[in-house]
Amino acid sequence: MTKISSTLVSILIPCVALITSCNNSKSNNDGNKAVLDTVSLSNKNFALAYQDGDKIVATSIDTMKQISFGGATNPAISPDGNKLAYTLSDSVGNRSIWIADMENKNQGKLQVNSNNYYGAVWSADGNNIAFSIFNKSGIWKIGVIKADNSGYIMLDSTSKINAYAPTWKNDKEIIAHDLENLYTFDLSGKLIDTKPIKTLIGNEYHISSSDNFFYSKDGNKLIFTAASGEVLHELHDMANAVYILDVASKKITPLSQKGMNVPSLFVTADDRIFYSGAEKPYTESKIYVADLNGNIKTVVDKGSNPTGALK
Repeated sequence: MTKISSTLVSILIPCVALITSCNNSKSNNDGNKAVLDTVSLSNKNFALAYQDGDKIVATSIDTMKQISFGGATNPAISPDGNKLAYTLSDSVGNRSIWIADMENKNQGKLQVNSNNYYGAVWSADGNNIAFSIFNKSGIWKIGVIKADNSGYIMLDSTSKINAYAPTWKNDKEIIAHDLENLYTFDLSGKLIDTKPIKTLIGNEYHISSSDNFFYSKDGNKLIFTAASGEVLHELHDMANAVYILDVASKKITPLSQKGMNVPSLFVTADDRIFYSGAEKPYTESKIYVADLNGNIKTVVDKGSNPTGALK
């Protein structure tokens, strides 16, 4: 996910192409190529979506079945694995969210009155989509729209609170932060809880606008990314990592591998933790899945910005 403070990358909006392949992710070495999909995708179980260069890939968890969308960013696969939300940017930096049905290939733009909204996140029941939106006062807010592209609202629209990196705490509550506080909103836009981030995780960890916080399904743990440690020469910054906070004991446990830089994190409603990370020299990242006990598996050898469907 691109940091709010960074310069927007302009990408001309192309026609989004859907490509399918029955090849393993390593099969390119065998000379196999993806072919244009001409059959129904209804029996293909897509479980993961991620960024691969200038395209988005949706894939089964074993990477045996894949489709790709060119010229798109910020992938967000729906909980049932049937739809994909993504961001398109134009040549002057306007951003908008589109939804593609991966069975019939229909694509549509979310009906939002803004020229700068991005980063869709599905609720676990698949009924709503939250996203970041820049309001007329120059403040980042949370937009919410129903999956059928109706009922758009902006949460907490009149306050001066910035709300970065929204995620779903449950189907009725959304969390976000402003670098200093972790906020919880209900779907009417009411602010129902505020927690100072430093009281949660202390002063050792440094948060940027692109860092996410996810609650576990039972609410007892908080999974997040943050930077800490020494500035690394290759990154010109501290490395980001994934951490798990036990809310009751305040104990923080690192999850991602030591020495890795983790720019993106996604946690499903069934507590599977997807993240992309790169090791020194930090030029190419892999995608991993982990559980709350720290068991980690590599799922994609090259990719970033993963999101997962429910099992």
